[in-house]
Order: sequence, then structure tokens, then C-alpha cells
Amino acid sequence: MAEAPLPQGGSSLLFLTDEQLRKGIEAMFFAYRGFTADPDRILEGREMGRAHHRAIHFIHRSPGTTVSNLMALLGVTKQSLNRVLRALIAEGLVEVRVGRRDRRERNLHLTPEGAALERELSDAQRERMRAAYRTAGPVAVAGFRQVLEAMMDEESRRQYEALAGRGG
Repeated sequence: MAEAPLPQGGSSLLFLTDEQLRKGIEAMFFAYRGFTADPDRILEGREMGRAHHRAIHFIHRSPGTTVSNLMALLGVTKQSLNRVLRALIAEGLVEVRVGRRDRRERNLHLTPEGAALERELSDAQRERMRAAYRTAGPVAVAGFRQVLEAMMDEESRRQYEALAGRGG
């Protein structure tokens, strides 16, 4: 006998107990650990971490982005981002170009080596996501994305939608 479909969205989900919510929170913690494990291993040999990975990811997604824009996307301070960018530039992964319209602007681009590293990091994560999505199925995938989007604050959602509009 087939199971009854679960109710969709809204107030029908208000029955969730604190224990069910705790399990969801813990599932996110462990899923995030799995999601970041492969890139962490790849970056460990370069003495880099997740902040470097996030910067590489968003520079790849928005070639020519400015330091100010990257700060906003990552939600970090200029001091924190400068530490990360210095390391990426020193390793030959990122290059800074003077802005074409505004010469005071510094536009960030991945070098060929940076693009190769970004592919390696993203391939590992895409493979993990692909396997999980196949296991869960299309309805669960759509629901998962809906949950993630519902958890975003207004500014994060705006940034996410702007990236999605670029082919994301």
C-alpha cells in the first residue's frame, strides 16, 4: 500500500516538535561536514581553508567582481577578506586587474591555476550533491531547495537570486 503524500508547506507543518527540529538541525550540521569534507582535504595541502574556497567560488561565479562586492557576498570584513585574497594572489590563483570604467576599482579574476582549483573543488561537491539528489528524488530536491531558500534572510536571498540570474 502506498504512503499518503505529505502535506505541502505553510501551517500544515506547524506540528513539528522540538525534537524533530533538533534532528533537522543536526542533519544540516552533519551534511555540511560531508559537503565540505572533500574541498577541505584538497585545500589542506595548500594550507588554505573554507574562506579561501568561498572566495574562489564567488570570484569564479562573478569574474571581475570587486573587493567590495565580494565582501558583501561573503559577509566578511575587509581585513578578513584581505588576508584571504593575499594568500590567493600569492599562490597565483587570483589576479587583480584595474577597472576599465573606474581605475580605482580592483577587479578579481581567477588565473588558469585558480580556475583549475575551482573546478576540482566544485567537481567534488557536485558529485556529492548529484548522488544525494539521485537518492532523494526530484520532489525531495525541490523541497530541499525550498527549505534552504526559506531560511535565507532578505539580503542573502537578493544575492542568491542575482547569482541565479547569471545562469545559476
